[in-house]
Amino acid sequence: MGKAVAYLVGLIAGVIVVGWVVSSLIGPFLFYLIVGAIAVAGGLYLYGKVKQSIAPGTRTQRRIEAAAKTYRMRNR
Repeated sequence: MGKAVAYLVGLIAGVIVVGWVVSSLIGPFLFYLIVGAIAVAGGLYLYGKVKQSIAPGTRTQRRIEAAAKTYRMRNR
């Protein structure tokens, strides 16, 4: 557990240091523009994965439909 926490803290510190260095090299405006673009792309990626996981024909969608059918049959 201690190694995991130390690794996580090291990773966060590394991201901060690299971000600070890159920000100072390319300028704050361009840095935040790039970071924003990465955040939007990540959001779109996650949205696509979630949408794909509940698409018709997937196991998740079939489970949702089965639960809805059971609910309707029980509440007639």
